[in-house]
Amino acid sequence: MKIIITGSLGNISKPLATELVQKGHEITVISSNVEKQTEIEALGAKAAIGSVEDVAFLTNTFTGADAVYCMIPRANYFDPNLDLDAFTRNIGNSYAKAIQNSGVKRVVFLSSIGAHLEQNSGIIQRYNEIEAVLNKLQNVSITFMRPTSFYYNLLAYIPTIKNQGIIAGNYGADEIIPWVSPNDIAQAIADELLTPLDGRKVRYVASEELTGHETARILGNAIGKPDLKWVLISDEEVLAGLVKVGIQPKIANGLVEMYAGLYNSLLGEHYYQNRPSEMGKTKLAEYAKEFASIYNQN
Repeated sequence: MKIIITGSLGNISKPLATELVQKGHEITVISSNVEKQTEIEALGAKAAIGSVEDVAFLTNTFTGADAVYCMIPRANYFDPNLDLDAFTRNIGNSYAKAIQNSGVKRVVFLSSIGAHLEQNSGIIQRYNEIEAVLNKLQNVSITFMRPTSFYYNLLAYIPTIKNQGIIAGNYGADEIIPWVSPNDIAQAIADELLTPLDGRKVRYVASEELTGHETARILGNAIGKPDLKWVLISDEEVLAGLVKVGIQPKIANGLVEMYAGLYNSLLGEHYYQNRPSEMGKTKLAEYAKEFASIYNQN
């Protein structure tokens, strides 16, 4: 199959491209960074250098493909001039136009847990908008991948662990957090890209469900702090902390609302109704080794 992958060589796209190349498929990886071309080609894939905000470029790249994987690149939350809603909306619309113009028939879009919500989901709400835009397309089958909380988001707590000896958040603690490894997401996306579909499908991906306390204990054991605790703090405290480190206030508010929705089960209500039949292979104890390596470098 001829498959197009967006996301350059990121945490999901690189293992996804690697697996599909190894299975004998013709893979093109889109990247905005020309310096990635050599590395992409070293994987056995083709590189298409351009912007996912460029409809003409996307249309040309998608044309003739059997399937396309689309994702929204990570934005810089510390940029005071970033309009996150506009950034996301523009890319989502670009994908929709390119899919329509190119005639590609099979699409997998990386969405998120909580994308079923039209409000009260914080920064996740933007995925609800994009899913709605893509759902209007005709003659294309789409899988909406909805992963849970990424393991690598835990890296943001390294400064707090080092400075205060705790993990602090307005979620977690004694409540369940469904965690996921990018490798398990990549595996699920590969499955979807290679599986025929007629219409629309929502697929959740998770690797392990743990409370905040269980999460802290596993990470603590990996970094030599077996007594590491997950401490529940208020929305206001989290907001103040995010703004203090330089995150744009509007985005900080969106993050706080998202975390609150995870804690009160609003974000996960549809996930728990449609929980994956099998959890991913990568458990937190395995990821904790990578976490510890990064922790010890800082």
